[in-house]
Amino acid sequence: MAQEDKEKIKEIIEEDIWGSIKEFLDLGFHYTSGDKSIHITIGILLLLTLAFVVTSFVLQWVRRLFTRRMETDDKLKFISIFKFIKYVVYIVVILFTMSAAGIDITILITASAALFVGLGLALQDLFQDIIGGIFIIVDKSLRVGDIIEVDGKVGKVFEIKLRTTRAITRDDKIIIIPNHHFISDIVYNYTQNHKTTRENVKVGVAYGSDVQLVTSILEGLVKEQRGVLKSPKPFVLFEDFGDSALLFSLNFFISDSFTDPRLKSELRYKIDAAFRKNNITIPFPQRDVHIYQQTPFQHSNVQTDTK
Repeated sequence: MAQEDKEKIKEIIEEDIWGSIKEFLDLGFHYTSGDKSIHITIGILLLLTLAFVVTSFVLQWVRRLFTRRMETDDKLKFISIFKFIKYVVYIVVILFTMSAAGIDITILITASAALFVGLGLALQDLFQDIIGGIFIIVDKSLRVGDIIEVDGKVGKVFEIKLRTTRAITRDDKIIIIPNHHFISDIVYNYTQNHKTTRENVKVGVAYGSDVQLVTSILEGLVKEQRGVLKSPKPFVLFEDFGDSALLFSLNFFISDSFTDPRLKSELRYKIDAAFRKNNITIPFPQRDVHIYQQTPFQHSNVQTDTK
């Protein structure tokens, strides 16, 4: 009797309970064309959902493992790359799960090949931006806070994303730069190696001026200027004999090149006042015009009849 009861229970489980579950899981869309067939059932959808959940858990664990000792900036950069990798992993998981479930994925790959080619051509700039973003993040060629010059515009980087980099210009405007510019174009980075930059203010004085006095005035003004570094030491160069002036350049080092136009403006105000006080003239361009006459000038009197 006990053996018969066990057999009945086994039959009930296999035929009734498991059979009903299997019928439920097999419900869905079934398409057959020749030797090829596609079946999208509840079981497949549940399997895909489970694969997504497990994959998400594993990816989160991997992300925490790699970012637990990173600095904040590096962590944000890694997360940006990780998002792109996550999408690729999800696609691979979907294809692998469907193949493991008995679905012939070659039909899907063949049918979508032309679509992938079209998308690749249409989105090649997007892919270049993403690759550029990955290179920026991996080799650290650009960091938040760097001062860069792109297309003649100077900006301070405040955000680096996978596709674009954002910087604020000196006139408080936001410039959005696609990342492929950093791998295909020439970009000046003022603060790549260090935060200090060398700047200069050029000035011309009239011929006959005391050049030693000019040098002394410039050196004295730059030493008292707020924002100019004491080391490296500022210096003055007598650059050239210009067409209308003796040309000098006042060279100095600062730690904030983003605001250097204001500092240069202050120095120019002070230079102008100091030169006026010491009777040093800042000349303007002048040209001497010589007129050469080939033939003698003939003057003829024109008489008019008056009545």
